[in-house]
Amino acid sequence: MTSVGLGRGRYTLICNEQGGIIDDCIFYHLSDEEFLLVANAGNFDDVWKWVNRWRDDKFTSVVLENRTLEVGMIALQGPLAATLLDKITLNISDLIRPFTCRNVSINGVELLVARTGYTGEDGFEIMPDTVNVVKVWRTLLEAGAMPCGLGSRDVLRLEAGLLLHGNDMDVDRNPFDAGLNRFVNLASDSVSTPALRRLKDKGAGRKLAGFKMVGRGIARHGYTISHLGKEVGEVTSGGYSPTLDMAIGLGYVSKKLAVPGCQLTIDVRGKAIDAEVVDLPFYSRRRI
Repeated sequence: MTSVGLGRGRYTLICNEQGGIIDDCIFYHLSDEEFLLVANAGNFDDVWKWVNRWRDDKFTSVVLENRTLEVGMIALQGPLAATLLDKITLNISDLIRPFTCRNVSINGVELLVARTGYTGEDGFEIMPDTVNVVKVWRTLLEAGAMPCGLGSRDVLRLEAGLLLHGNDMDVDRNPFDAGLNRFVNLASDSVSTPALRRLKDKGAGRKLAGFKMVGRGIARHGYTISHLGKEVGEVTSGGYSPTLDMAIGLGYVSKKLAVPGCQLTIDVRGKAIDAEVVDLPFYSRRRI
């Protein structure tokens, strides 16, 4: 925790004793004795039980506070996000670098803003108290923001090669299979470290690979992946990429097949459609 500087955030994984991924989160260092863990809403119960279990067992002096119903989040994302935020915060964007956070006032509402997101684009996650979420939302719309739903978010995160918990990773997958080993610190003394060390030594049995559709068809979650007529895996995420004007997807296959150029087929509603393994991410924006 102390390795995350004050006012900074870090993407991290919560793994169980077997090395399975309970959730992926962002961890913020707010003050000398205050930290914020932002988990996926759908995994709240599992994460809350997990951190309480280890607080009670090993870290009894730590105070945990569940603010899920007290704090909202609005994701302001895209190439014009900084310009729009500056219109309503007196040019604050330059003071908030990627993976840092800062207390800001928007239309009289004091809130936390972090330069993070789940789209692969530049952007900010704005966290007002729930009583002020509508006020902040309307302020953003009046400044020119355009509302977008989860479908838009899912397209962007897939193009950027960002994994979705519950689809591309879960407690039955470990960080090495999922290609997230860069987020694993094997020198740490965590409850999952012994298992993660064993998994690293063992090597990935199956690996998450990105692919593009060569034939006409859209790969969807659960579709079968084959190689030379033999079933070799299953699509975990898939869809059409407007940015690249092609269908793309993710899925677990054996390590020897998870190499760019490998030819696969995807069973799309009973038809074997050609696909090809490609490097991830599918698309990467210009970094600031």
